[in-house]
Amino acid sequence: MAPRTKKPPLPVEPDPDEPRADAAPQAVPHVRVAVVGSGFGGLGAGVRLRRAGITDFVILERADSVGGTWRDNSYPGCACDVPSHLYSFSFAPNPDWPRVFSAQPDIRAYLERVADTFGLRPHLRFGAEVTELRWEEEHTRWRVTTRVGSWTADAVVSAAGPLAEPKIPDLPGLDGFPGKVFHSSRWDHDYDLTGKRVAVVGTGASAVQIIPAIQPTVGSLTVFQRTPAWVMPRADREVTGVEKWLHAKLPPSGLLRRSALFAIRELQVDAFVRRPQFLKLVQQVALRHMHRAVADPALRARLTPDYRIGCKRILLSNTYFPALAAPNTEVVASGLRELRGSTLVAADGSEHEVDAVVFGTGFHVTDLPIAERVYGVGGMALAEAWKDGMEALRGSTVRGFPNLFFLIGPNTGLGNSSMILMIESQLNYLIDALTTLDSIGATAMQPTERAQRQWNLELQHRMSRTVWTTGGCRSWYLEEDGKNTVLWPSSTSAFRRATRHVDLAEYELLKRTAPLGDALDPEVVPV
Repeated sequence: MAPRTKKPPLPVEPDPDEPRADAAPQAVPHVRVAVVGSGFGGLGAGVRLRRAGITDFVILERADSVGGTWRDNSYPGCACDVPSHLYSFSFAPNPDWPRVFSAQPDIRAYLERVADTFGLRPHLRFGAEVTELRWEEEHTRWRVTTRVGSWTADAVVSAAGPLAEPKIPDLPGLDGFPGKVFHSSRWDHDYDLTGKRVAVVGTGASAVQIIPAIQPTVGSLTVFQRTPAWVMPRADREVTGVEKWLHAKLPPSGLLRRSALFAIRELQVDAFVRRPQFLKLVQQVALRHMHRAVADPALRARLTPDYRIGCKRILLSNTYFPALAAPNTEVVASGLRELRGSTLVAADGSEHEVDAVVFGTGFHVTDLPIAERVYGVGGMALAEAWKDGMEALRGSTVRGFPNLFFLIGPNTGLGNSSMILMIESQLNYLIDALTTLDSIGATAMQPTERAQRQWNLELQHRMSRTVWTTGGCRSWYLEEDGKNTVLWPSSTSAFRRATRHVDLAEYELLKRTAPLGDALDPEVVPV
């Protein structure tokens, strides 16, 4: 089947007036591909679809602009902990990154340029939060329902991402707190923290940036630390004008820089996934980094983790420890238990009066909210299919949900490198799947039960040796039963090889046996 080239139709807008009983039903527009989300994954999917000659697609975005997590997270100090020249698309190098580790505004601006440069604006539909994805077996297609209308699609790409829905703990008394409360990813820029008594709950990747950014201006800062983090020095600096000129005039120099950054991180993988004991030297560097900044032995003790470095995400900062050691900061080595009016009560029983609470408590990662909106074969909810933990074939496809392709799906996360590398690998897999369906005359594909089970058994076997399993910590990578459904237990090169091509032996193929709009039964095509 030749790729379609028409411009994606706009959705049918709901009529505010009561429709007449004899009014003819309006047609729902159909597209080849519906992409959910316009962060790195969604925009990357748009670029690769167009390059493959597939222009009949929409990118559905719930907000009013592109950017995904880099749009939502605008808190003070927000920046990437992966070097910019690696945290960008290989097909869209940016010679003008201002810093080695770029800040949120620069990354968001980069994504806006990608949307413009690669002609994605006509495909974008803003305010189109997906409320339901339902597989229509009788038509061998997806029905996509959003807040601005509906589409049907041959295939759906879920690029909603794991860092999309903030997680705020259900604490007694939170609703009755008289002050200001917000999550790091929903920062209230209209609320002035100057001189206020502020509590930050959590000490993860967001908090390590927020705390030093607000500490100099707040009246007092109370940090609720359930588990201390390992923090390494951050080798950040401005990118010089000479470097920018060189990368702009001689693009291979930028590629060489990216390749070097990639190689360094690939060499680190073995310590994380097979030989965690090699991380002891890194742990000593982190301890010296803390000791140089924190003179108080009691505070040092509270800030020293009791698990192996790498078990939780390693954080990078040169300003975090000085902020914690500042006179107006108190570190509570305990989680937050409840709120009594404006008094915050820690799990250790200590009480703290504050004016504002900032939650740096992460996101719904192992329980992706979009799973509750997806219904596959037989009406099965994806959340139900994943009740014992997320699972997919090659992190991309799930049995019972034909032609649903994930970007940053189960077990594709990284502990030490750039997620853009993983996204681009999954984009290779997506495009190969769609073009393969065209070439063999099939409509849809879903993994066989055997292929999905075998992939995950082998994956979890490899996971058993990693620092994330053996390091002695409890992290957001893990399910309640300790199963790691988030991270990839090997190198990014290995994942690239595993997703270079679709293996049809791992799939059942479906073929549409009647024109769209007619009732039909999908035919299983033998491979």
